[in-house]
Amino acid sequence: MKKAISLFAFLFLGMLYSGCILHAEKPSDDQSKNGIVNKFEFKALPYAYDALEPYIDKLTVEIHYSKHHKAYFDNFTKAISGTEMESMDIKDIFKNISKYSAAIRNNSGGYFNHMLYWENMKPHGGGQPSGQLMEAIVKSFNSFDAFKKQFSDAGKSRFGSGWAWLCLDYKGNLFICSTPNQDNPLMDIADQKGIPLLTMDVWEHAYYLKYQNRRADYIDAFWNVINWDEVARRYANALMEIAK
Repeated sequence: MKKAISLFAFLFLGMLYSGCILHAEKPSDDQSKNGIVNKFEFKALPYAYDALEPYIDKLTVEIHYSKHHKAYFDNFTKAISGTEMESMDIKDIFKNISKYSAAIRNNSGGYFNHMLYWENMKPHGGGQPSGQLMEAIVKSFNSFDAFKKQFSDAGKSRFGSGWAWLCLDYKGNLFICSTPNQDNPLMDIADQKGIPLLTMDVWEHAYYLKYQNRRADYIDAFWNVINWDEVARRYANALMEIAK
């Protein structure tokens, strides 16, 4: 009798374990649609909500990421549902963004721009880049301080909501620009087109809880959280891309 009970318990636990494994490996309905799994995903924040303090506060990061960024992602995937864009690379969508609706333009940009923004920051960041990226910055802007001022000014002078960018153009030159709303330099409607290396969000929701209307103070603080390793990685990848 004891052996029978033990065998039953073993088989029962085995079925539970198998069920858990099968459930864990099965893509969710959101992940699998028309055979596409994780084409676009809402990436986890690469650090804790409070990791960028005191420069960017915990509540701002939490609301910005879990509400604003998540809404752009949800609205983007909803807008492209059932269309050919579900299987396209987002950069190819940007190349023809002028052909698509405002919902796709705004939400694809909001989704993509925020991914870059979170990844080009880190706890205990800041300082200056080194190596090839630093050499390119000095060559293009004469000094790191001159680059820093020009980039900061791009954010401070952006009227209304938008972004400041450091980019590489398709001839291999660095440039700084800003874009309105959720546009970016990969879009065919951009005044200056290039590959984004560093971005700074200057929408009010990026700073208003801590800095209120003091955008300049937020921009000054931003330099303390830049992940220069990530920016250098993007620069190296961009050089390879334009060399193809």
